[in-house]
Amino acid sequence: MKRFLLPLLGAALTLASSLASAQPAAYPSQPVKWIVPYVAGGGTDNLARTLAEAMQPSLGQPLIIDNRPGASTNIGVSVMMQAKPDGYTIMQAENAALLFNEHMFAKLPYKPASDFTYIGTIGRFPVALVVHPDFPAKNVAEFVRYVKANPDKVSYASPGNGSPHHMAMELFKQKAGLTITHVPYKGAAPAMTDVMGGQVPVMMLDLASGLPIIRSGKVRVLAIALPQRAGALPDVPTFVEAGFSDVNAYAFHGLIGPAGMPAETVARLNGELHKAMKAPKVVKLFADFGFEALPGTPQDFYKLSRTESERWGKIIAAAGVKLD
Repeated sequence: MKRFLLPLLGAALTLASSLASAQPAAYPSQPVKWIVPYVAGGGTDNLARTLAEAMQPSLGQPLIIDNRPGASTNIGVSVMMQAKPDGYTIMQAENAALLFNEHMFAKLPYKPASDFTYIGTIGRFPVALVVHPDFPAKNVAEFVRYVKANPDKVSYASPGNGSPHHMAMELFKQKAGLTITHVPYKGAAPAMTDVMGGQVPVMMLDLASGLPIIRSGKVRVLAIALPQRAGALPDVPTFVEAGFSDVNAYAFHGLIGPAGMPAETVARLNGELHKAMKAPKVVKLFADFGFEALPGTPQDFYKLSRTESERWGKIIAAAGVKLD
């Protein structure tokens, strides 16, 4: 009997081993690549690295930041879309990929409504209207009067064409009926340097980059483009308070992946993201940056992105901004 049982037992063990090896490993079983479509060292990169570090212990695998700047974030999007939709390549997306590019590029090689997996919203950086300390306006009303009295003589800086800062100013210009010349830079740092130096006196500045120079007095902040005052700058009025209820603009951030990611993988990443957003180091970073956390489901993220894209599409069309 033993002679017959041993081969059967061996066959059973071989079958069990084969079945076990055929089962997919629990996610994640290897490091996760986190694409940041900007250069290292900026506000988006800092946010990504802090969140990735906070997510790693619970996720059980490292999240490796991969900076892929350029082409209004389209380089980063291209790398992400070429990856397998298995959760091992994700991307930190913001206004350009989520809201702006589909209205600015005539031949964009992707559709945000269908070509992304929406994992979860992270939140938003407020932007504020700042001027050089010598600029002859102490509030929004004075700013509007001065610009209208000096048509085509006032210029404003931005980190680049199609940036949230650029579009925030275009929105304000439309609502206030202003003519201001746009001076695009290659990044927030050189734009801020020239605003502090007075070469270009005005800028819409995100708080992630700008809080230190605002608090130092090197620029004067006139208003913030959110419906309510920012916790980081409680004494700064909103555009709503200045009579411009529709001037609501910010740098909007969330996690996306290639289309077709498994629902259970999306749920895992969404849960880990929300958990990390409560970590003390992340909470402190949010406070330091004036960043407003917006946790929610993937469905919430998708709906908010599509609603905001529709809103900004009208603003972009009116401004006539094209990037190709």
